[in-house]
Amino acid sequence: GDPLVKVRPQGYKRCLVNLVRNAARHGDRVAIAGIHADGQLVITVDDNGPGIPPEEYDAVFRPFYRLDEARNLDESGTGLGLAIARDIARSHGGDIALDRSPLGGLRATVTIPA
Repeated sequence: GDPLVKVRPQGYKRCLVNLVRNAARHGDRVAIAGIHADGQLVITVDDNGPGIPPEEYDAVFRPFYRLDEARNLDESGTGLGLAIARDIARSHGGDIALDRSPLGGLRATVTIPA
């Protein structure tokens, strides 16, 4: 399909920046990849940090939610980054999913329709 994807540039940039900053805050390796396939743009952000327990994947998208584990050691965060990122992705008709990263930490996958 057409490799062009229509997004609101400032909003989509904020979505990605929130995910990349989160990954960099919790790991010392970050990998970003993008693919356009099956009518979707899929961007993954991986880190090698401590990760998030799978049972917390949904909870971390709630505004002001903060983990008590290793990913919460940086007290400068507000607990809004993932909530804002998901809201932006959904406003583009997509979503964000979390999973274990091949790097050992967390993988955030942003998918939006092309």
